[in-house]
Amino acid sequence: MKDKIARFFDELGLALRGLTLATREKSFWLPFILTFVIFGTLLNLLANGFSSFKIIWIFLSGGDLLGASKIIGSAFLGIFGVGKNFLDWGINFLLTLLQSILIALVVFVAKHNKKQDQGSAESSAIVAGLVVLGSGCPTCGTTLLAPVLGALLSGASSAVALAGRLSLFINLFAVILALFVFKKLGLTTYAIIKSEQYLRRKSSETSN
Repeated sequence: MKDKIARFFDELGLALRGLTLATREKSFWLPFILTFVIFGTLLNLLANGFSSFKIIWIFLSGGDLLGASKIIGSAFLGIFGVGKNFLDWGINFLLTLLQSILIALVVFVAKHNKKQDQGSAESSAIVAGLVVLGSGCPTCGTTLLAPVLGALLSGASSAVALAGRLSLFINLFAVILALFVFKKLGLTTYAIIKSEQYLRRKSSETSN
């Protein structure tokens, strides 16, 4: 058991080195930034269920682009903690950061290794689905789970409380799953970059 744990952390260390190397590549940053902005904004919009989307639709239907943009802009600023409870912001920021890293690494690996299996991409999508399902405010329970649990339970208050606990559990599970997916992607990224560096050195030595 100790050997397995030690091996896991050794591989995680190599995965982190792979991530560090990947951040030096331009192809890493575009998917990372896009995912960070879009996914982070989405999580903040989902903090109150679908009410934010309904309000945005009402604004757009009435031609009020400014009103819709203010809500979206507020959700974007929420990524950086503006107007957010620290605990809720910290959880959402961590999940957004992890998801952005996973997507960026999936794109990087797919670009450099066409034969890479689809398992990591599918696992990353599962992580995203879990994060969206558990999105919202874990401390107050205003999540997408609350309406579903409210239909199953007699008390609305108990449904909200249970939704808050479940959302926190789902998010923790998403973080754990993301770490395992990251380990696999990071190791693959490390191997790809080191292999390319070796081939470039050999080519340079041959040409000289």
